[in-house]
Amino acid sequence: MRITLGVTGGVAAYKAAELVRRLQKEDFSVQVVMTRSAREFITPLTFAALTGQKVISDLFAGAAASGEANLESAIEHIAVAQRTDLLLVAPATADILAKFARGIADDFLTTLYLATAAPVVVAPAMNVNMWDHAATQENIEMLRARGVHIVEPDEGYLPCGMVGAGRLAGQEEIVKVVREVLHVRRDLEGQNILVTAGPTREDLDPVRYLTNRSSGKMGYAMAEAAARRGAKVSLITGPTALETPAGVERVDVRTAEEMHRAVAERFSNCSVAILAAAVADYRPVEKHTEKIKKSKDSLTISLAPTVDILAEIAENKGERLVVGFAAETDHVAENARKKLAAKNADLIVANDVTAEGAGFDTDTNVVTLFARDGRDLTLPILSKSEVAQRILDEVVRLRAVLHGKSVTQRTGD
Repeated sequence: MRITLGVTGGVAAYKAAELVRRLQKEDFSVQVVMTRSAREFITPLTFAALTGQKVISDLFAGAAASGEANLESAIEHIAVAQRTDLLLVAPATADILAKFARGIADDFLTTLYLATAAPVVVAPAMNVNMWDHAATQENIEMLRARGVHIVEPDEGYLPCGMVGAGRLAGQEEIVKVVREVLHVRRDLEGQNILVTAGPTREDLDPVRYLTNRSSGKMGYAMAEAAARRGAKVSLITGPTALETPAGVERVDVRTAEEMHRAVAERFSNCSVAILAAAVADYRPVEKHTEKIKKSKDSLTISLAPTVDILAEIAENKGERLVVGFAAETDHVAENARKKLAAKNADLIVANDVTAEGAGFDTDTNVVTLFARDGRDLTLPILSKSEVAQRILDEVVRLRAVLHGKSVTQRTGD
């Protein structure tokens, strides 16, 4: 997820550098926007080095530098506003709070605030008298009424020598609010989760292979979501053009057999296996060492079934949770329930790949979750990231059920 961190001109601006590092530990991508006065306390270069991203501090920086009209810089605040998942301002001065409350847009940060539809979190820091002033408190209440999330300042010794409320809240408190606003949970900490993704390629000759239309997007969304929720994630992936999610161990494979070996090697160390890969059901019996030449004759290719990875690992899963996927074109519910029982899975994520908004190489999906305990959950069309979160919610629920059953059985023994 992308966070835009607004840094304003107060003594606490230096703490924003530490906050960047803390947010990065949570796997957030951070871009910094500074006010001009913030540059009096800390340099843009510091934030650029920490984030690896451009630091913005002027509304028309590109045009000013070139001396010419620059459309890109003129609408940059719109681009940043659209791609950010959350605007966090820390520290937030009394001045910026007043501008936000009154709709003043006279620099990049204030213009960005008006332009974004993303949630906004502000962490004020200022002199105690400024914080207690009726104007500041009125602005705070106005922002709260508009849905802005306020991280109240701490009380204590202030740089001005006074004692009272006004110190920038601690990093943990700010990050806690960010997590809550973005609905980021850490309920998978301590879990080792194995995820498979993408297609496999079954070679016919040196230039041809059998494959399918899987892009890997669903599996990668699963891996990213699990990592964000605190799990240690191993992603076994067939060939894709996707980037490895932050904090995820990636293992590249090509064929069904390679994926089978990689899963078998790591399954014993995981607590949850989520098999989202579209593994080929068949492979050519003969892999030709030379290219098959084209001729006028028809060509017959003999195919042999590949190993059923889901069924094999679920047979000896113990207390591990196993999630499978079912891409169907008809009788989705009937086929999914059969697969759930036949494969000894705990959860089957099924969809009709012919339905609009579902299927391969889309950014959305329409799925129904079929759980071993009889619970069926049909989801509306959602982004694959949102689908991943809902699947993990069900994983957490099923683990709780499994744990409860295990405790009962041991007690009964």
